[in-house]
Amino acid sequence: MTYEEAKAYIEEVSRTGSILGLENIKNLMKELGDVQEKLHILHIAGTNGKGSVGAFIESVLLEAGYRVGRYTSPVVFEPFEVWRINQKNIAMEDYLECLEEVKTACERMLAKEMVQPTVFEVETALAFLYFYKKKCDYVLLEVGMGGETDATNLITAPVCSVITSISMDHMQFLGNSLAEIARAKAGIIKEGCPVVTGSTQKAEALDEIQKMAEYKGARLLIAEENQIKNVEIALEGISYEHERLGRVQLKLAGMYQIENSNLAITVCKEVLQLPEEIIVKGLEKATWPGRFEVLSKKPLIILDGAHNEDAAEKLFATLKMHFTNQKITYIIGVLADKEHEKMLMRMLPMAERIFTVTPPNKRALAGEILAEEVRSFGHDAVFCESMNRAAELALANVEEDGVILAFGSLSYLAVLKEAFLERLKWTEKKSCRESD
Repeated sequence: MTYEEAKAYIEEVSRTGSILGLENIKNLMKELGDVQEKLHILHIAGTNGKGSVGAFIESVLLEAGYRVGRYTSPVVFEPFEVWRINQKNIAMEDYLECLEEVKTACERMLAKEMVQPTVFEVETALAFLYFYKKKCDYVLLEVGMGGETDATNLITAPVCSVITSISMDHMQFLGNSLAEIARAKAGIIKEGCPVVTGSTQKAEALDEIQKMAEYKGARLLIAEENQIKNVEIALEGISYEHERLGRVQLKLAGMYQIENSNLAITVCKEVLQLPEEIIVKGLEKATWPGRFEVLSKKPLIILDGAHNEDAAEKLFATLKMHFTNQKITYIIGVLADKEHEKMLMRMLPMAERIFTVTPPNKRALAGEILAEEVRSFGHDAVFCESMNRAAELALANVEEDGVILAFGSLSYLAVLKEAFLERLKWTEKKSCRESD
């Protein structure tokens, strides 16, 4: 299989759409020898923080000397970033080899008059096969959406289940109340396998997790917020005193990373029983792009994937901490099926200028419509027809000591990041020529 053939196959399978349920992925993995059952998997679900919690645990496991596979979604910055081993994306030859095997397995299913697996099921099967072939010690497996009916949930005995912060999202699939959504996400809890969540969960969500853990006979471990004291926050990162570990340093800067890192600590210490010094060193080295990521200091340019009300609430708290009484230039792009009006209500009080864009996603809300929504809240907004134009206008309208924040859907941050970096590079070269 060539890469062009692979792209054509993925495009063809994508037309299947999204089908919730486990029958297809179970049939597909049976064709592939059920290799997922031979992996040591940490299964991560939740609305916000899955990627960051995974990044912290991954970094600690690497510090401990393990070979670590990681499966995330969706693609944000690089096409192959969803399949990684030891923080390196899957190589082209491995991708093509594994996809060829998965495609052949799908063809055998079709010959037996079974249903064609969806693209997410194909990519999930590819992940299991890749990590098995490469003999990973641990696999961090991130849920695509929800939990109970997500393709990743065919696994039967994970090392542990991890449930990050739960809030209102994907209501058309998961339910119209926080309790319903939490119930769907708690569906990853397995019989007799430990489950870890945080004490900062909303009461309705925590109640559902506790009920499911009790029903499944699973040991529930709660990362307690009161273990953390003396927090110091800077744009370069966060440090705090942990009751069990002492001083903890993080490169990841958003205030919400305190909660995420505490969850990772509980997993690494209570479930994996890793040495405390390894945990501290691993946390300090963890990185995860697109989460309060600083691209430039002058002007200060920040990217953040806050894409729902709860994430916007946490992002706003971080902004207030860093930029009290300072107005910020926003670039916003969102998906139509998100509660963007609630996000705007939370974020707009700190806005000085607002530029809207249309993310390169079939579920995107048109930037023109988003600009109209912003205006309905009494703020001016300019729609930009491209990410290059958004970067250009934002930089042209901000002082050297000003702040630009791009947030919303993760699906547009890669293109915008490239546009900013190109312009910053050009500006730097121009400045050098002028000084010469």
